[in-house]
Formats: sequence, structure tokens, C-alpha cells
Amino acid sequence: MTEITNREEQYLNIVNDILNHKEFLKTKEIKHHGMNRYDHSARVSYYSYKVAKILGLDYEEVARGGLLHDFFLVDNKEFSMKEKLNTLVNHPKYAEAFASKYFDLSAKEKDIILTHMFPVAVHTVPKYAESWIVDIVDNIVAIFEALYSKRGYAVRFANVMLIVLINYLKI
Repeated sequence: MTEITNREEQYLNIVNDILNHKEFLKTKEIKHHGMNRYDHSARVSYYSYKVAKILGLDYEEVARGGLLHDFFLVDNKEFSMKEKLNTLVNHPKYAEAFASKYFDLSAKEKDIILTHMFPVAVHTVPKYAESWIVDIVDNIVAIFEALYSKRGYAVRFANVMLIVLINYLKI
């Protein structure tokens, strides 16, 4: 993620070990919301960090938990719809297990990862304000990324609709 190099030094000091971890770097190869999982996770992490900092919350655990919220290496692009739905619901568990394998996670970081899909994945309700921040920021970022990646389709659709409307008004 090129924009990550321009981020503030304090944030980078908190997450650098994750960003440069050989297993985490593999997320650059997995498509996610029209981009890759590495960039998505970094974006969620940084925006969540900024919100937590403004609110006087634990921004370090938010930054780390936010970065690890989708840290699993399953690429479901070839999956059936049923398998994709299963991954959607269960990936917080996969991410927490995978992150725990490589990093020493606090209880709050585990909660951030496990509950970031609430209420879609209703395994547990977020226990901490920090978990709610990552959950909400992840939703906003995912929607923006999905819309941005489909902007070409949206522009073409809008153009077709305008042509139809113009032709209709001529009648």
C-alpha cells in the first residue's frame, strides 16, 4: 500500500512488525473488495487508529487488531456461493486463529478480530468500544472499496439510464 509509507510515524511504529511479516505480506495476493486484503486491512487499521486516538481510546490495540481483522490466507474467489457465505460468517474465527499463531494478541485485540463482522457473524457482540470502532470502520471502508471498484459499471449504468431518460422525454 503506497499510502501507508506517508502515514504518521507513531502509527507505523505500532504496526510495522505486522506490515512486514512474511505471512501478512501474502495478503497482498488475495483479492478483497476489488483490491487486495493487505490494502483493505491497512486502511481499516489506520482509520480506526485515528478514530480511537480522537476518542482517547486504546489506539495501539485498535491499530493492531484492525490490521489483523482479515488476516487469513483463504482466497474464496473459486468457492461456491455456499462456501463464500460460510467464509463470510466464519472468517473472523479464521483470522483470530491465524493471527494468534504469529502474534501475541491481547484479549482486546482478539475481540476486535472476532467481532469485526457483527451483526453479520453473530459469534459474539463486541465487548470494547475499540471493537465497535473497527467493526464500523470496516463496514464503511468495505462499502467504499466495493463501490469504488465497481465505479466503471456504475458510470456505464448511469449513462445508459440517462440515454433512456433523454429518449423517453423526447417522446
